[in-house]
Amino acid sequence: MRTESCFRPARMTVLWIVPVLILTFVCTAAMGADLPGSKDNPLLKRFAGSEIVGYDLKRFDEYELQTSTFKRYNLETTKREFAEPPLKLEGARTRIWYEARGEASSTELIRNYQNELKAQGFQILYDSTQDANATTWNNFLSPFGSIPIKTNRSAYIFFAANEKSIRVTSAKLERPQGDVYVSLIAVEWAGDDATYKARQGAYVAVDIIEVRPMTQNMVVVSADEMSKTIASSGRVALYGIFFDTNKADIKPESKPALDEIGILLKKEPNLKLHVVGHTDNVGGYEHNLSLSKRRADAVVAALTKGYGIAAGRLTPNGVAYLAPVAVNTTDEGRAKNRRVELVPQ
Repeated sequence: MRTESCFRPARMTVLWIVPVLILTFVCTAAMGADLPGSKDNPLLKRFAGSEIVGYDLKRFDEYELQTSTFKRYNLETTKREFAEPPLKLEGARTRIWYEARGEASSTELIRNYQNELKAQGFQILYDSTQDANATTWNNFLSPFGSIPIKTNRSAYIFFAANEKSIRVTSAKLERPQGDVYVSLIAVEWAGDDATYKARQGAYVAVDIIEVRPMTQNMVVVSADEMSKTIASSGRVALYGIFFDTNKADIKPESKPALDEIGILLKKEPNLKLHVVGHTDNVGGYEHNLSLSKRRADAVVAALTKGYGIAAGRLTPNGVAYLAPVAVNTTDEGRAKNRRVELVPQ
């Protein structure tokens, strides 16, 4: 049987599929009543006849991609554990839950998506249907109960899945502008379920991660704002001076913040400052103490060489993670702790 894939790469490949169960993907709008505000990701279309029942989009997010056998769900860490550590990714993340009502099976869904991915040049990283050890599925779907997602079903709908029906696939597409990863989890329901608002058929959770660096989007603190904050608080914390991980070389995108510090020091010629480097606690105290001092040195060097500020007006200091402004147990907290502060002498 000849089935034409609606999602063609540039070479206009026509996919020949032998198994009778494989159906075509739709190229047009939703076949059912999609969740308001949702849409297909242009990188991957849907299974014919399915509709979007859950949707979430993040411009930049962290993601752990399964590439090996699921072992257990750890209640203490609230993490799924696998035979091999998952791939840790960062980038734009689209999450879509599709519902295919009626006689569709999870195997039918996963095979359709696998063939569609292969037709586009994706490499399959993991396929649970080919994993002889993929038998320990208890609690595999537990994280779905804590995912904040807009849905017209229950947020816990995947808890109602037939455990034996779970099919999982992950895939990768290499691109010059950034690699793309896809995670698929397909499940089935035997019948309608009022509690979870489930309808008989199969569902697939599709996560698409477009790997890319985060665009720095912090508001630059102006010279006047620095002056007012120093006068009222005795210091000002700056997040617009950027360094690569474990390095002390100032990145070019730091220039707007350095410009404002230069303006401040020229407007107030009697102002002398401690330039204090702060880090998170990753890597140990001695390492971070040295790193924070080297970063402060780099800021002082940039201001004296690039803005003509007298070296005697600036004293570099590093305090590692000894003065946190947030907890170091979360990514958000660690980001707040990585900063440069200006403190008057």
